Amino acid sequence: MITVYTGNGKGKTTSALGEGLIALSQGKNVLMIQFLKGSTYAGELSGCSRLGVPVLQFGVGCVWSGMIRTGLKHCSGCGDCFRQNRDPGIAIPLVQQAVSLLKQRLASDEYDLIILDEVSHALNYEFLSLSELTGLLTTGCCDWILTGRKMPESLQPLVDHWWELNLRKHPFQEGLKSRRGIEY
Repeated sequence: MITVYTGNGKGKTTSALGEGLIALSQGKNVLMIQFLKGSTYAGELSGCSRLGVPVLQFGVGCVWSGMIRTGLKHCSGCGDCFRQNRDPGIAIPLVQQAVSLLKQRLASDEYDLIILDEVSHALNYEFLSLSELTGLLTTGCCDWILTGRKMPESLQPLVDHWWELNLRKHPFQEGLKSRRGIEY
């Protein structure tokens, strides 16, 4: 089965991890590969580590992530990490490394569920071809979850579940900053 979580709202990675937690509770092995995300302060890193779910990041992270993770600093929204992860000279080798590792993990046949977090960015910026992703998705006998904004519609025929998560209301709109342990 292939599931997509896309849209402009929050909750794509969280939804994927929810399914991962269910799979883990049934004795299944779960792997998450994060495309164009690196050394972030996201809560999924520590939570998944505690549960024994590998989260492998392939991207440039925030230089302040350590301080943000501990609550000593708050994300300023400078966007530097996003800009670096959109630079082809940086991103293409990272995506190639992620795909290479993914092929190795698929050959080992050890995972029942593989989450490709933010893979839509690699596709939309043409750092990963749709045909290469499709080839990976049809390899092996595991379940897949793909996340990220603006997932290419051309994937729909291959996908079993397609979720659009869109914002209606969020405290950020009222100026509330992200909260440690809730949003990150």
